Amino acid sequence: MTAENSHDRLNDEDYPAYTMGRAAEMLGTTPAFLRALGAAKLITPLRSEGGHRRYSRYQLRIAARARELVDQGTPVDAACRIVILEDQLDEAQRINEELRTSSSGHRLKADA
Repeated sequence: MTAENSHDRLNDEDYPAYTMGRAAEMLGTTPAFLRALGAAKLITPLRSEGGHRRYSRYQLRIAARARELVDQGTPVDAACRIVILEDQLDEAQRINEELRTSSSGHRLKADA
């Protein structure tokens, strides 16, 4: 994402996002750690109307998992890859469950 695109801009009043300093404080880490996650392509901060970097709750959840792995001794790049794969697996499982639920619902209607 680049700051030049208008869809990358956040309205500070409408979007629940945290500044880099606040996000780092909430994670118990430093802004440098968040920058390292950005360099590893795990999270990319969005920009507010004022041009400030902002992190969403989803990004904080992802960063917290990466920090947990790094605290256990995993290098930052590897932790980022692990978190991405875990997130993709969670999404795939959610989609699978939705398909199973909707599929079983159709079968019940067909049996009636």
